[in-house]
Amino acid sequence: MRRALTVTALAGTAWLAKRAIGRRIDSGSPLWPLPALETPVSGYSPRRWIPALIVSRTEPADGVLSLTLESAELPEWAPGAHLDVRLPSGLVRQYSLCGDPADRGRYTIAVRLVEDGRGGSREAHAQLVEGAELPVRPPRNRFPLVPSPSYVFVAGGIGITPVLPMLRAATEAGADWTLLYGGRSRASMPFLAELARYGDRVTVVPEDEAGFPDLSVLGALGPDAPVYCCGPAPLMAAVEAAAPAGTAVHLERFAPAAAGGDAKPFTVELRRSGRVVEVAAAESALTAVRRELPSTPYSCEQGFCGTCQHRVLSGDIDHRDTLLTDGEREDSMLLCVSRAASDRLVLDL
Repeated sequence: MRRALTVTALAGTAWLAKRAIGRRIDSGSPLWPLPALETPVSGYSPRRWIPALIVSRTEPADGVLSLTLESAELPEWAPGAHLDVRLPSGLVRQYSLCGDPADRGRYTIAVRLVEDGRGGSREAHAQLVEGAELPVRPPRNRFPLVPSPSYVFVAGGIGITPVLPMLRAATEAGADWTLLYGGRSRASMPFLAELARYGDRVTVVPEDEAGFPDLSVLGALGPDAPVYCCGPAPLMAAVEAAAPAGTAVHLERFAPAAAGGDAKPFTVELRRSGRVVEVAAAESALTAVRRELPSTPYSCEQGFCGTCQHRVLSGDIDHRDTLLTDGEREDSMLLCVSRAASDRLVLDL
């Protein structure tokens, strides 16, 4: 009888502990023995996930996957916006919306297969099938289309995706525009059939037929014609160099822009863990922190998804992301790309 009572008591205690931990996880608070904050930030993102259903899967070019998603909860969006998606493995990746903003309740994205990449595109091509659920976050736009009577668009390969809805918007607004679209080959360039309806406004330049796009046409631009470019880094650098002084050049990057100056080592104090780590010049704060705290969450490692956002208690931050708002930058950073502007940072970890 005594043993039975003991087992019952232990089971009850374990159930209560499990319930308490569950409530703590649901609230976004750090687990024992780390004290909860009134407003938890570290390891917690307020950006909600929306369950969406894949209703169509097509291949508009060699190595390119196009997905159409549906959900009654999908917010409105504007040309240039991109989307966070959570892959089955938990990886978070970002893809430009390339459908029609007027088509409410439906999003379209395209994914180029990168065999030697970090694994996200391989997983998308292998596992994202029609009928599967794909959680997404509300769109963000760091590549907005500004009103103008004329535009010049330049796209390279999969960089056509954010440009497609811009072409629709510019056409509907009655603007004058041209598109210079380059790629390795016609077979690898998605959405050529859709672009054909624009006629000679679009110049298609497959590298295996005509070499690289001739950017000398940018030299004749007037100061009132903004340039929008998305594609590989060398293409964007060439566009910036070819555009006349004073031309507004808007770029959508697949990776963070290289920061100026040499990266310097710095020290990170993990206040709640009571540890200190040294961040070498050639490594990220995330890499250094994960040596001490391997469970520190991360995903994209490019400063886009926000998974590794953590609260900074003291020290000056060298922000190198394009995600955080001005308010978030006051007391938090993305460990994967941002660094210290001072010799030492103190993190809420």
